[in-house]
Amino acid sequence: MTDEAFYVPVGDDEFEATRATESPWDRSQQHGGPPSALLARAMERTGDDDAMAISRITVDLLGPVPRGPVRTTVEVVRPGRRVEMLRAELWAGDRVAASATAWRIRRTSGSTAPLARAEPVPARPEVASTSFAPGFPDDWGYGHAVEWRYVSGGPDAPGPAVVWTRVRVPLVAGETISPLQRLLVVVADSTNGLSGGLPIDEWWFIPPTLTVTLQGELAGEWMLLDARTTFGPDGLGLAEGRISDDHGLVGLAAQPLLVARR
Repeated sequence: MTDEAFYVPVGDDEFEATRATESPWDRSQQHGGPPSALLARAMERTGDDDAMAISRITVDLLGPVPRGPVRTTVEVVRPGRRVEMLRAELWAGDRVAASATAWRIRRTSGSTAPLARAEPVPARPEVASTSFAPGFPDDWGYGHAVEWRYVSGGPDAPGPAVVWTRVRVPLVAGETISPLQRLLVVVADSTNGLSGGLPIDEWWFIPPTLTVTLQGELAGEWMLLDARTTFGPDGLGLAEGRISDDHGLVGLAAQPLLVARR
């Protein structure tokens, strides 16, 4: 149902988006997850110190990201030995379609091991979901590029959702997807979609930005996302997600929402 990867490289930091990036809202546009992960990839390829780890990333979607050719740029905004700040941009033609900033912090192996606490996580269901929310196309590219196994909630149960998920294809053809890239493919534009709780044919709930804060990196290919959305009285909402692996909490995600009737 999908291509072999979300992107095919066509030059230095230039890529062609495949059908696996397809948005459920408009097949000519990309779901927000793959572009966010591509920005993280650009940041991860900057520097050669493996002890420096991205601990906070904020992705801003500046408009629709069309399926087709895109390119990334990256710069170190604030260099440092223990903390540094990065900025990356994703270009579609002559337009910046998305940007990201991130803080990278130096890890010291084992230094806080006595303070770390494992958390129990729910068992992973044996069967994956084969359906999507009402109104989403059955052959939606991104939807089939990611596997979904619901612990609670689901496509036919609007509201909070707890779901085990894994990415089925690489981010870039010929490359091994990193833990951060894997996380952003799913979390960046799915937290609100999984837990919105509103009929998508009647309401908009649009997240222009996402912030993910991490205390570690995913171990293994599976990620647990505990997602919920709440609404204020004046057309604003908040989507939140707890991100775990088999060993417990890895990080937190938050998205502000524009909420309005269609």
